[in-house]
Amino acid sequence: MADEPIQTEDTKLTRTKRKWADEGRFLTGRISRPEADRLPPGQHLVKNWPVLDLGQQPQISKAQWRLDVRGLVNKSTTFDWNALLSLPQTQTHSDIHCVTTWSRYDNDWSGVTTRDFLDAVDPQPEAVAVMLTSYDGYTTNLLLSDFAAEDAIIVHSWKGEPLAEKHGGPVRLVVPHLYFWKSAKWLHRIEFLNADRAGFWEKNGYHMRGDPWAEERYSDD
Repeated sequence: MADEPIQTEDTKLTRTKRKWADEGRFLTGRISRPEADRLPPGQHLVKNWPVLDLGQQPQISKAQWRLDVRGLVNKSTTFDWNALLSLPQTQTHSDIHCVTTWSRYDNDWSGVTTRDFLDAVDPQPEAVAVMLTSYDGYTTNLLLSDFAAEDAIIVHSWKGEPLAEKHGGPVRLVVPHLYFWKSAKWLHRIEFLNADRAGFWEKNGYHMRGDPWAEERYSDD
């Protein structure tokens, strides 16, 4: 399923978000700093956890789930569920910020930090970025420096419970310091690259990096 292309032409969400990118929707022009203000500019707080996807929510059991690691690593491998749990397990606490302007404070995650994951797969010196691929075919890119951020984590649980399918379970990435479209749901493949390369939303008008404090919502192109 991960290799099937996403059919974007008739997707209402995709058309809408392309229009937002063209219009520069939600941009405030304000400057904020995380050390001075917990809520990035242009964001509003929610208590629930909104669900946004491309019309598919893959049903992947723990027994079926695999994470393929390819590209510029010294240890190309495929993790199954037990292999993931054999890595060091960590609990983290962070906020999340969606490009569609909602933010949710105080999320408790359990999983494998990306730094522990990198220790396990051993990236080659030429690797500067990663491409994440989901079980629904979604892709998004990250600089390796962002993927390796201190609070970035490959998540299997939220608030002590298995991560729900609608939120990307059984396994997703969480990179709290970037907009949440960078935190790929239903994670299936991580490819290590020698150059940054646009993923799905990045090809559709969104920023290559996505820093909420700098309001990096949309491409400058």
